[in-house]
Amino acid sequence: MIRYMIRRTLFLIVVLVVVSLFTFLVFVKLPAGDPIARAVGRHPSPELVAQVRENFGLDRPLWVQYWKFASGMIPWPGLFLNEKVYFSYRNQTSVKEQILGRLPVTIALTIGASLLWLAIGIPIGIISAIRRGSLLDRAAMIFALIGVSAPIFWLGLVLLYVFHFWLGWLPTAGLPKGQSVVESVLEGYFVLPWFSLAITSAAFYSRMTRGNLIETMGEDYIRTARAKGISERRVIFRHGLRAALTPVVTMFGMDVAFLLGGAVITESVFQLPGLGQYAIVSLYAADFPAVMGVTLVGAFFIVVANFVVDILYAFLDPRVRYT
Repeated sequence: MIRYMIRRTLFLIVVLVVVSLFTFLVFVKLPAGDPIARAVGRHPSPELVAQVRENFGLDRPLWVQYWKFASGMIPWPGLFLNEKVYFSYRNQTSVKEQILGRLPVTIALTIGASLLWLAIGIPIGIISAIRRGSLLDRAAMIFALIGVSAPIFWLGLVLLYVFHFWLGWLPTAGLPKGQSVVESVLEGYFVLPWFSLAITSAAFYSRMTRGNLIETMGEDYIRTARAKGISERRVIFRHGLRAALTPVVTMFGMDVAFLLGGAVITESVFQLPGLGQYAIVSLYAADFPAVMGVTLVGAFFIVVANFVVDILYAFLDPRVRYT
């Protein structure tokens, strides 16, 4: 197990280097024009241009430029989103300050939605697999089809219209100024965003759980467990479900990582000041350092989530450790 974890850690480092190098080339080297102009906007003072050029290391060797950029991905004081490189000159604010201020909103949205889609999708998938061909199975498949087909932006607007404007049960989009994320959660401002994300994801999870469990229940070791006289309930939940959920763990880890990088559509529809909304606003404003910072943070979440999923996978399926 230790050797497996060492291999996965080395692989994580390699992936981070590749991702950071690719992002560095895309943002700094490949686009036409002066990167200083993209960072500070039009008509900057000569002093500001000289300062930014020094901060980015553009007057130094290529490896120094890359290190100044890539070190912002390292979660260490003084390196993580270094203000000399990751600074929004258009808003005169630190990108790290903006990201850390918006991250609790994105975390609250991600945790609530992910728990909700697991609570909905996995039980539906299990019931549908156990009672295959029944009315419940057909109803579950209709739900999955509708959930997969419904765009998130359309679903969010429909939920907002029905539960706020029509019924008046839940708050409108946006968060009250000066109110903490916890208070906003308790007052129900995240309920509609949670459901708009969870319905679509729950549909995928129910279909995947159903298909995996049906396939697993036909394996030889399941028939052996039944032949030993083990109860059907234990066969399903102790033997079948554990193997059936391993692909779900992989998908769950990646989905959570993508959301932590910013749920762009949902945050825009519900006007949530998270990382996704920050990325969209920065793109429209051509705020190069802000977009660069959000991209690196999102990539970091995805790579780390992939590492965590690999470790969990090894505990769920010991055969993985020796591959």
